[in-house]
Amino acid sequence: MAPPPELMDELVGEILIRLPPDEPEHLVRASLVCKPWLRLLTDPGFLRRYRAFHRTPPLLGLLHRLQVVQGDPEPRLVPTTAVPLLPYPDLRRSRALDCRHGRVLLHVLDRGGSFLVWDPVTGDKHRVPDVGIPWLIYTAAVLCAVSGCDHLDCHGGPFLVVFVATDDDDDELVKACVYSSETGAWSTPVCLDNGYESYAQHMQRALNLTRRIYNTPYVQPRRVALVGDEIYFTLRWGNAIVKYDWGNNCLSMINPPSHNSYNIVLMLMEDTSLGFAYIEGSSLYLWSRKVNSEGAAEWVQCRVMELETMIPVANPDDKAFVVGFAESLGVIFMSTGVGLFTIKLNSGQVKKVDEPGVYFSILPYMGFYTPDCCTLSSPARPRSH
Repeated sequence: MAPPPELMDELVGEILIRLPPDEPEHLVRASLVCKPWLRLLTDPGFLRRYRAFHRTPPLLGLLHRLQVVQGDPEPRLVPTTAVPLLPYPDLRRSRALDCRHGRVLLHVLDRGGSFLVWDPVTGDKHRVPDVGIPWLIYTAAVLCAVSGCDHLDCHGGPFLVVFVATDDDDDELVKACVYSSETGAWSTPVCLDNGYESYAQHMQRALNLTRRIYNTPYVQPRRVALVGDEIYFTLRWGNAIVKYDWGNNCLSMINPPSHNSYNIVLMLMEDTSLGFAYIEGSSLYLWSRKVNSEGAAEWVQCRVMELETMIPVANPDDKAFVVGFAESLGVIFMSTGVGLFTIKLNSGQVKKVDEPGVYFSILPYMGFYTPDCCTLSSPARPRSH
C-alpha cells in the first residue's frame, strides 16, 4: 500500500495555528513530530501569525501577595498549564510584586532592597537598584517600555518599574516614582499630601473613623491596575483610589463606588476603562468609570453576577472573596474554602486553578509559550544582567 500523501506546508501551518494557546503543550509535542514541523513551529513568521491569530496571551502561572500581617507566601510560580516554566529564582528572601508583559517583578529583601525583573520563559534576569524611599508598605508594577508594542511577545527589551509606597519617615506620605531600564535611574518621587483636597478629605474621614489611631494612609499591597499610561492603586480606609500618571509624574485621588467592601479588585475593563469589583452577600458587583455626556468621569454599575450556584464553597458559612483579575482574559480570581477559582465574565465559566489557601492579591503570569521558548530557556543562553 502506498504511503498517504504528505500535507502541504501551507495546510500544516493552517492546522497548527489553530492549536489552543492555553494548552501550549500541544504545540511543543507537534514540534517533535518531524524536522519540517519543528522548522515551521519555530519560524518567526509563523509565530507572529500564531500570536496575531489568537491575540490574547494565555494564563501560564500564578504568584500571589498577602497582607503585611500575614507575612509572605511560599516563593513559587504555580503553573496552570503543562509547559515547563523555569523555577523561581534562588533568592534567600524575596517578595513577588507583579506579573505583566511577560515579566515578573520581585523585591529582593536581603540584598539592600533591590528588585529583580525575571522572565520565567527565557530565564532573563535584570537587577534594579533600591528605590531610595524608606517604605512602610508598598506595591509596584513592571511594564514593557517599547513604544507601540502589542505585548504579545514581550521577551527582552526595555522596561519600566513603577513603585508606590507609604513613606515611613516623611510624615507617612504616599509617594511614587518610576525606574527606566534605558536610563538605569529612578525618577524624582512625587508626593500625595494634604495639598490635594480629596486626599485631605480622605485623611479626615480616617481620623473620624479611627479616633486618631491607625489613620496611616497605607498603600494596599494589591496588584495595581494599568489603564493606558496610568497606574491605579488603593489606600486603606474606604477603598480610596490613587492614580499615578508616571508620564507626567503626578498623583491624584478618585472616590470609589463602594467604601465599605474590604476585598476589592481594580481592573482594566474591555472598553479600556477603569473597573472596580467586589462581592456583597452572594453577588459580584462590577463597576466601570465612564465619561458622561458633559465630559465628567463617573462610576456606572455595569453588571451584577449571582455567585451562589456558581462558585463552590466548603460549608454554608464559607464565603467567596475577589482576589485578582487577568485583564486580557476577562477573568476574575475568587477564593473560597474549596480552592482558588477563575470566573470568565463573558460566559460565567468557572475553573479551579489552585488548592485552598490564604489569598489576598493574585499575580497572574500570562504569555504565549511556543516551541522556540524551549530554545530561549536553554542553559547556554546568558540570562543575568
